[in-house]
Amino acid sequence: MLGACGTDSSAVNKVAIERSIDDAEKGMRKVANDKDAAGFASNFVADAVMMTPGMPPMKGQDAIRAGMKQLLSDPNFKIDFASDRVEVADSGDMAAVRGSYTLTVTDPATRKAIDDKGSYVTVFRKQKDGAWKAVLDCDVSEIPPPLPPAPKAVTKGKKAKGKKR
Repeated sequence: MLGACGTDSSAVNKVAIERSIDDAEKGMRKVANDKDAAGFASNFVADAVMMTPGMPPMKGQDAIRAGMKQLLSDPNFKIDFASDRVEVADSGDMAAVRGSYTLTVTDPATRKAIDDKGSYVTVFRKQKDGAWKAVLDCDVSEIPPPLPPAPKAVTKGKKAKGKKR
């Protein structure tokens, strides 16, 4: 009887939650590589925000589905990602993951496959049905953006045509 006094029966099983989050990420990875934009977006809450390099923030499931549909239509698209850290709230209803990703897409300028890699943070919220869905997702590329074109050289001593001084 005394053994039960120090036990909280409502304690959060963080190990089980970490496994559930890992399963949710595996499902997201699968639907992304199956090029299923609707399936991917279904892993997010209705008002989720997804931020990815080169695109404006996608706000809401519909925007995430549309943005992913565009990305997934790329014939070279391939992604892999996995978390290396999971932080579970003491309440057991929220969790944040940090991980790394690799991504292959087509370079719009050269039409050749290019590789990207980076890190991400995703915040998940437990739903009433027990499922875990993403609330916020942010990817940060480690590949620097291309440099802007060099400015054109200005030739001294020549007047521009059509302009009077």
